[in-house]
Amino acid sequence: MSSDNNYEDEHTSKFMRKAKESPFVPIGMAGCLGIVAFGLYKLKSRGDTKMSVHLIHMRVGAQGFVVGAMTLGVLYSMYKEYLAPKLQGKDGK
Repeated sequence: MSSDNNYEDEHTSKFMRKAKESPFVPIGMAGCLGIVAFGLYKLKSRGDTKMSVHLIHMRVGAQGFVVGAMTLGVLYSMYKEYLAPKLQGKDGK
């Protein structure tokens, strides 16, 4: 029983460590799940729209959110790695 708790703690701490290293990954995952949940909720009130078109729109929205979060994450990491040290170096002079 304690090995199950240890296994869960290990994976939870690994997820939290990864989330601190790149915070936009959990944001992208949550956004994707949110868009899919909203799309499923709106499924019953889609009107005359075909099911395939509705699902394609939902997929494009979810992918767009994830790509946007990845882009922001890359820009943030580039800023943190390249621009922030240069700006700190100028302040120290």
